[in-house]
Amino acid sequence: MRVVPLGEKVVVKRLDAEETTAGGIVLPDTAKEKPKQGRVLSVGDGRLMSNGTRAKHQVGEGDRVLFGSYAGAEVMVDGEELLIMGEDEILAIM
Repeated sequence: MRVVPLGEKVVVKRLDAEETTAGGIVLPDTAKEKPKQGRVLSVGDGRLMSNGTRAKHQVGEGDRVLFGSYAGAEVMVDGEELLIMGEDEILAIM
């Protein structure tokens, strides 16, 4: 199933969490933080401007992005955990 966000929203899939530390220590599942990086799966139409036009997104499908710890709303689609967030919650494109 494909999720198409509305307006200025984007759909992001988190990247997998690191399994080991830089020193080579294997982390158990309980010690792993949720990754703050993801891949943009789809984007909405853009923000509606006061003159009735739509602003173009700065991110596109396939971009690798950084976002904050509490960014977006988590949803389950076909057993996959996805985030739907506003483009303003994205901090950077990598």
